[in-house]
Amino acid sequence: MAIGRLWRTRGNRGELLGELDSSEPGREEKLKDVALEKDGRRQVMQVEETWRHDGRPVFKFVGIDSINDAEKWEGAEMLVPPSEVEPPEEGAFSYADLVGCKVVGESEVGVVTEVEEYGGAPLLKLKAADGREILIPFARSICKVIDVASKIIRVELPEGLLEQQ
Repeated sequence: MAIGRLWRTRGNRGELLGELDSSEPGREEKLKDVALEKDGRRQVMQVEETWRHDGRPVFKFVGIDSINDAEKWEGAEMLVPPSEVEPPEEGAFSYADLVGCKVVGESEVGVVTEVEEYGGAPLLKLKAADGREILIPFARSICKVIDVASKIIRVELPEGLLEQQ
């Protein structure tokens, strides 16, 4: 099961900047072994070390010790067996659960394509019916009802939020 992805190299020791589909703080620290998958190629890797840089996790894997080694895995999906996927706490949601949810206010706003974090409240990235990309804070004051089983998020948007995008 996919739990995140690797974006790009970072540093010169073979580290990779990544993203996890989890709202659990420190989730990357619990990872021991992950499968990396890219372009039909899959390899199980041991996580040697993790830390955060600008709010995003950085991964160092055993055997990936240079920029050249790391570049081969840029854009790779990180996977774990379903038994290692930690269920969210009551009332919490994994970011993967939110992807594909229809966001509805007074009318349909769009569909969640991704959840982004930049150090503040997470942002729901939506694709609107007109093709625009919209960012909405994933906050209780805005997202009033979250029904991942039905793939619906009901929102009360602050006035002017959609016009600014």
